[in-house]
Amino acid sequence: MSRDDVSAAAVGNAREAVLVVDDEVPLLQMFSEALGTRFDVTTATSAREAEFILRKKAFKVVVADHLMPGGNGMSFLVRAREEYPHMQRILVTGYMKPEMLLRSVNEAALFRYLLKPVSVVELVSVVAEAAKLHDAVLKVESDDAT
Repeated sequence: MSRDDVSAAAVGNAREAVLVVDDEVPLLQMFSEALGTRFDVTTATSAREAEFILRKKAFKVVVADHLMPGGNGMSFLVRAREEYPHMQRILVTGYMKPEMLLRSVNEAALFRYLLKPVSVVELVSVVAEAAKLHDAVLKVESDDAT
């Protein structure tokens, strides 16, 4: 089964899988609790841990903090895009510099970025929109293949 097949199979799941990556455990827990009412949430405290998790399970959306020890969220999301192009990517950051914004569009193809402090209402709404886009992209590709 290819990664795209795994992603397509994930479309049928009742609770959409979301990966949240942040080295700040209290923030990770808050995001997980907020999203957990609607999504199947998996958490990671580093980009390295997140990359390991991505090899084991398909996700519709990944939410990653930008500044983390041992690697930044933007670089992680760029790699994630290459490996899992259908998975929607959201970056959480304290400040979006112009050059970072350009990289987010050109290299990471972010669904959206969220500036800290992030409201949980906005987080849940943006992740829900990203999950819908994930499904729509797979449906279009599936329709085009037939």
